[in-house]
Amino acid sequence: MNDLYERIYDIVRSVPLGMVTTYGHIAQVIGSRSGARLVGWALNAVAVSDRTDIPCHRVVNRLGELSGKMHFETPFVMRERLEAEGVTFNAEAVDMQKHLWIPSDKL
Repeated sequence: MNDLYERIYDIVRSVPLGMVTTYGHIAQVIGSRSGARLVGWALNAVAVSDRTDIPCHRVVNRLGELSGKMHFETPFVMRERLEAEGVTFNAEAVDMQKHLWIPSDKL
């Protein structure tokens, strides 16, 4: 499991500044099309560790919603970090047409 988590973290580290990806897109790259929950668990593990090198705030659900926001210092931190990187929102969801980055299986 640790190797799989590290693979997930490598993908998350690859998400460009000002862009987001989804749990499902990461799951697809690691070969688990239905593994979005696994990706969420891996990112939750970062929240309880001292790792600051993994930009978990750049991973959103398929609708662009900040479903992981409760795992940050406050429920507002995730959005604040994204906005500081230039990510725009349509109400409560990231503007996915502008900011979606789809990882490649070549990562």
